[in-house]
Amino acid sequence: MSTSVTVRHIASPHHAAASQYTGEDYVHRDDLRSTFAANMSAMYRAEVPLYGDLVRIVSEVNRAYPIAANEAHRLGLERHGAIRLGTPQELQTIRRVFALLGMAPVGYYDLAVAGLPMHATCFRPTEASALQKNPFRVFTTLLRPELITTDSSKQIALDLLSRRQIFTDDLLLLLDQAEAQGGQLTGQQAESFITNALESFRWQGMAAATVSQYQEMRKAHPILADIASFTSAHINHLTPRALDIEESHRQMARAGMAVKDRIEGPPRRACPILLRQTSFLALEESIGFREDGPSHASSARVVQGSHKARFGEIEQRGAAPTTKGRQLYDALLDEALQRADAEHADASRTDEIMAEVFAQYPDDWTELRRQGLVYFEYSCRQTSFDPSRVDAASDAADLLDQLIQQSVIVATPITYEDFLPFSAAGIFQSNLTSKSAFAHRESTADEAGFNRSLGATVLDMDGLYASHQRQSVERCFKILGLELRA
Repeated sequence: MSTSVTVRHIASPHHAAASQYTGEDYVHRDDLRSTFAANMSAMYRAEVPLYGDLVRIVSEVNRAYPIAANEAHRLGLERHGAIRLGTPQELQTIRRVFALLGMAPVGYYDLAVAGLPMHATCFRPTEASALQKNPFRVFTTLLRPELITTDSSKQIALDLLSRRQIFTDDLLLLLDQAEAQGGQLTGQQAESFITNALESFRWQGMAAATVSQYQEMRKAHPILADIASFTSAHINHLTPRALDIEESHRQMARAGMAVKDRIEGPPRRACPILLRQTSFLALEESIGFREDGPSHASSARVVQGSHKARFGEIEQRGAAPTTKGRQLYDALLDEALQRADAEHADASRTDEIMAEVFAQYPDDWTELRRQGLVYFEYSCRQTSFDPSRVDAASDAADLLDQLIQQSVIVATPITYEDFLPFSAAGIFQSNLTSKSAFAHRESTADEAGFNRSLGATVLDMDGLYASHQRQSVERCFKILGLELRA
């Protein structure tokens, strides 16, 4: 059985999670995920006060848009985080942590095409009911040291990563206990789990690297320095969902935030698709570094430096495209970027080119559905109908179209729950200011290698969306007493 959970934020980032569970009942993973996400948000707000300003701006803009109560509930909770891990062991352990929160690895992302020596997955809920409860997701990247071209900086990073432990002993014990209990935690265990798990994501003001180690890794690639220099996998952004990203972007600039010059992802549309993102640029944060000298010297002098890694991102989500729809998107994006590059276009002109090129992508829900470009969820408005009102259908799509036209069935676009590699990479790159020795632009995707590091196989996002759509059609046809044919 499960216990209900009241979400309360942590009063201080250094205090344990507020007591909110009672008894020895197992806590439902949806409730645990909601509590964990709320406490992470409170921790991050204390670490990065501008995040609180960002949430306020987005909330104020969102209030101008009337939405259903259940959607408003989800919107207020919705966040995605991002972390950068250094070793397969860290990735495997974080998979176990997220599994207790009802989050599975979905999709593979090759970020090397954008000059980033990493690949990634998205940990998130996969069931529609769990997504509605709380769609917390974490974009999780893993360092690919084989793509770093400077041997000395690579070795420094590998040495530092081999010695670090970003998970507390208590957390590792709790993972073992939970897995022995079928992937569940009691109320008391859940309290300890949240407190200890948050430590893995907390910002650390003291680096593990010395000054010279940090500088050498940063020269090779800023991402290398960010991953290997510290003793935690600090959250580098926590993203609220905006209903109007253009207006939110303008309000961020008016509030004095150093915002990106353009919004990543597809252009503004009447029927939004995929994901759009923008952010304020990474903050310069004070960091203590041990002065160069013997690694065992406990009395080594600490010198103050700075590091840029954490930024404030917001997102606007649209409909999930089918494989056909994604192929069209990719082709149009490539065309638009090539034109912008040929014209040496600035941000404003790039947006104009994107809008011109994407005029080829249908911007009407009916056409998107009929052309099979977007996934839909189907639900019945009626529990019965007169079969004589529909023509003999050659397939399910034909019959569905007739039933939709007659208002027997309603089609609702399925929200895209995942990420855009180029969008994510664009956000990352905008926060990297130095040149690096890493310059891969062609794909070096290694999904099999990522799965080995993960100790599991990432789920196919298209398969999840297609299954969601198919199951909704099956439910409708069952209610209406119809036979579903391929």
